[in-house]
Order: sequence, then structure tokens, then C-alpha cells
Amino acid sequence: MDRDRLEMRAGRGPASQRGGPLPVAPSLTPTLEGMGAERGAGKPLSARAVVIAFLAAVLGIVLALVAQTLTSLIGLITNFAFHGKLAAGEASPLGHQLGFAVVLVPVVGGLAVGLMARYASKAIRGHGIPEAMEQVLLNESRIPVRMTFLKPLSAAISIGTGGPFGAEGPIIATGGALGSFLGQLVKMTADERKTLLAAGAAAGMAATFGSPVSAVLLAVELLLFEYRARSIVPVALAASAATAARIALVGSAPVFPLPEVTLPTGFAVGAYIAVGGLLGFASVGVTRLVYAVEDAFEKLPIHWMWWPALGGIAVGVIGYFVPKTLGVGYVNIEDTLTGHLAGGALFILAGAKFVSWAISLGSGTSGGTLAPLLTVGGAVGALTTSVVSQWFPGHGIDPRIGALVGMAAMFAGASRALLASVLFAFECTRQPMGLLPLLGGCAASYLVSCLLMKNTIMTEKLARRGVRATSEYQADFLDGLLVCDHATTDVVTLDGGESIASARVTLTSDTNAEKHQGFPVVVKGELLGVVTRREVFRLVTDDGAPLASLVRRRPVAVYPDSSLRDAADAMAAASVGRIVVVDRSAPKKLLGILTRSDLLLAHQRRIVASSKRVQVRKPTRPWERTA
Repeated sequence: MDRDRLEMRAGRGPASQRGGPLPVAPSLTPTLEGMGAERGAGKPLSARAVVIAFLAAVLGIVLALVAQTLTSLIGLITNFAFHGKLAAGEASPLGHQLGFAVVLVPVVGGLAVGLMARYASKAIRGHGIPEAMEQVLLNESRIPVRMTFLKPLSAAISIGTGGPFGAEGPIIATGGALGSFLGQLVKMTADERKTLLAAGAAAGMAATFGSPVSAVLLAVELLLFEYRARSIVPVALAASAATAARIALVGSAPVFPLPEVTLPTGFAVGAYIAVGGLLGFASVGVTRLVYAVEDAFEKLPIHWMWWPALGGIAVGVIGYFVPKTLGVGYVNIEDTLTGHLAGGALFILAGAKFVSWAISLGSGTSGGTLAPLLTVGGAVGALTTSVVSQWFPGHGIDPRIGALVGMAAMFAGASRALLASVLFAFECTRQPMGLLPLLGGCAASYLVSCLLMKNTIMTEKLARRGVRATSEYQADFLDGLLVCDHATTDVVTLDGGESIASARVTLTSDTNAEKHQGFPVVVKGELLGVVTRREVFRLVTDDGAPLASLVRRRPVAVYPDSSLRDAADAMAAASVGRIVVVDRSAPKKLLGILTRSDLLLAHQRRIVASSKRVQVRKPTRPWERTA
């Protein structure tokens, strides 16, 4: 680092600019513009965040009530469709007396959903999360208001008439729609509206499963696309409020209670990691098969409105032979975790549930993905660990933990929400002995999924629509670099008192000036503004006019201790390609200039760090080592 740059770091300015500014007229005093000038030195949260956090907390309480209402509505439709009675509350299609006529129930439900999708809103089709992601990425988080009631109603009809889905997907989508609706009622930025959308989605998940931490992580990994205090705090408060309201309404018992299990041995942990890897392959296969079914429906020569009814035929036929595949099926997950379902019965349930779900979801009906993935993954995990425990008896391999790892690993591989999957399984069972197997198994599944599959079950639909949704987040590289380390201190300046004609001569005769396009204008040593080569050489009425007359706006400036992200934001906000660096204690004192080229050069360090392989130290033979 040269002498001038060291002095800029110390806040004294380059040697060529030392001596103190001379007084100038007040009209020449520059005003610091640029949205990023103070951001690097500011607080991570502002008073505005308190308002958003309050709205999010209220939203969480509302979502807890909405979740219970939707659950009751599903129970009401289930009781009426399968048992012919009007009663809300929890209900199951099991025990119906319809005989083979049960096949017609999902068909009628699919027909109703198809009609709603065609004449009310096509957006109710699918499981909701990809649609919410699309609104975040493309539409400034603006979800149509009608989705706040059309999505839960269509999902209640689909699930209540036997659709093999869980209620969590529609509730998450409804929460996102409510958050977006609130963000459209109140004057706020697109980022704040995105935060409320994610807060609503997290609150919906937390209200369904009582899993606030995993709900926040799911919002981060699938909806926020960032990890910042201004977004995390409102989402966390919404999930906490929703969980607290849920406890007040239904109690604090875990959704999937798991009997006490012992601490796994090292061999057992290795087995669970292997099971997770196997589930990674399964998650890839499940994702591809689901979209293959969807592609098959796309080729049908009939309008898509009729597809859910066709999918309902498959749901009804499978449900006639395997009744446990009908409806939400949370009890199946609980029976798998407790060991009440095992062997052939578990194998049949997993296969039938998957086929029923894949056909129904591929037909474009309204429903979720989480419960079916948990059912299939839990069954595969339980069956696999049962076999391994017989091969290696006495090593502490527990099929119940295998089921727990299987259900979480299936979701981790299919959605790439790694940490959310681990914490979700823990919060739903509250079994701490499963944390280590969960972490290893989900990581293995995540690894296999990343290697074999470009998109996830959530993002494949977006990719087909030309929307890119990244699943890897990292700190902004420019935010960690300071302006003082990348700005040019050897600045070519122009005197505002000289004529425009004289400035032209200077720019054409000075070889150093020929390399630049923008030049700071100073008057008696103080910064006035910036002019470009184009402005100096364009046709003017008076070549003898002072150069200062070309300065039409106040300079956009940053400080030496600002980050390059601050500088880039300021450039983008002002639509300029260069920005001056001034002293924080003396804003008229020019210290340097930063250009777009300087920002691009800064990225070279990131590219080299991620792509260039070097051997720092060469290995030596033991006898060649010296003390």
C-alpha cells in the first residue's frame, strides 16, 4: 500500500491534497448523496424495523387462528365427504362405508379444484411454495389478495376429499399471501413486503407443527434469500407468536411424539448417515418422477381444468385398496416413528402413498409436499435400518431413529433446506438423541442431491418458467472491502475557475488524463463536483465560460471507511460510473476517486480465492525435516 493510501486509511487525505481547504462560497458546498454513504457505519436495524417486527408478530397470531380454521375446515369436508355428517375437528377417511364408491370422492374434489383454478385463479394449483418464491423474485412479493382465501379453500376441498397431502403447504402459502396482503395495505418497500411474506409463511408452518426455529430457517432458505437482522427478527417474532398462540389453542405436545431412545453408538451413527445418503438418491428420484408425471399431464389433449379430476381417479382407486393413503395421513408418520407400522405394511403404504401423491400433485390440484415426503422418507428409513439392524445386531441401530432420519433426509434432499429439515424433525419429536443422526443423515442426503440434481422440488417449476432461484447464500463480498483500499488516490483534477477551452487543452495534452472519463472539479482546493469528458467536449455556446458552469449537480461521494458495497449502491442510485472519496470530517476535501473498473478489479480477489488451487507448503520426508 502506497503512502497516499496509508494516509487515506488514517483519514488525513493524500499528500498531494494536504494543507487544508480554502473557504468557498456556500453555493459550492457539496452534499453527500448516495444511499450507501453512511450504511457501513450505521446500525444493522433502524426504528422502521420495530414497526415491521410488530406487524409480523400480529401476523403470527392471526396465522395461528387461520391454521386452526383450515384444519377444522378440512375435518368438516372430510366428515361430510366420507361419513355423511356435518362435524368439524380432526377427521380421517378411515372407517367409511362407501365401498368402491369411495373412488368418486377424490374425483369430485378434483373437479371442484379444477373449476376454481380456471374461473377464480390458476395460482391455486400446486403446493404453494414455488408460487410464493416466484412472487418474491419477480413481482416484489405482491401476491393477489384473492389468494388469501382461494388457496386454503381449494386445499381444504382437495385434502378433505381424500387428496394425499398435508395441510402444511397450503397454510404456508396462505400465510405468505396474508403477509403480502398486509404489505400492500401499508406503505412499505419491496424488501419489507418480502419480510412480511416470509414471516407469514414461517408463522403458518410454526402454527401447524409447533416448530418455530425450523420455520424461520425454512423462510431463510426458501423465501428470504438472505440472512440479515432486518428480516430475521420479524420472521422469528412471527414464528414465536404463532407457536405461542398454537400452545394456547391446542396445547404444547409434540406433533409426532417419539418414545425415548438411547444415545446412538458410533457404528449406528455411521449407519444413519448411510441411510441419509440413500434417501438423497430417493429424493432425486422422487423429484424427477413427480415432474415426469406433470409432463405427462401436459401432453393430454384435454383442458388442464379436468386434470385434477383425472388425478382423483388414481387417488380413489389407490385409496380403495390402501385406505391409509387418503387424506392428510399424519397418523401414518406417527405410527412409523413409534414402530406400529413395519415390514410389508410399511412398504405397501410408502409405495401407494407416493404413487397417489405424485399423480395427484402432477395433475395440478391444490396440496402440499411436506407430509407425503415425510411419509415416504420415514418408511424408507425405517425399512432400511430394520434390515441393517438384523445384519449387524448389537450395534444399537434403532429403526425408529432410522424413520426419523429418513423423513428429514427425504425433505432435505428434495428441497435443499438442510438446517430446516434437521430442526424440523427435532422440534416435531423433541427427541434430542436424534439430533446427531439427523445432522449426519440430512447432510449426506443434501450432498447427494446437490451432486445429482440441478434444481429442487421447489425450484424446478420456477426454472421451467425461466426464473432463477439460488439455494446458496454468502456474505456480500464487496461489503467486506473498504473504499480506502481500492480507490485511486492519484486523481486528475480540473480547476473550476479555468475556461472550458483551457480544460479541453488540458485533457488532450495530459497523457494521464486521456485514461479517464470523469474528473473532479475543485475551486481553491475544495471539491465542487464531477464533470465527464463528454460534457467538456460537447458543443457549448461559450467556450470561455468557466468550467464550474458545467457542474450541474452536487457530487456523489463516499468516505474512506465506507465499504465497496456502499459505493456500488451510491453509483447505482445516482446512475454514475464514478464516485469521489471525501474526508468524513471535511466533506469538501477530496481524497480520491472510485470507478466501476475499481469495483470489477476488487472481484478478481474473490474469483482467484474460489478457483485458483495452490499448494502452500510442499510435504517433506521425515528425514528431511529440520528442527
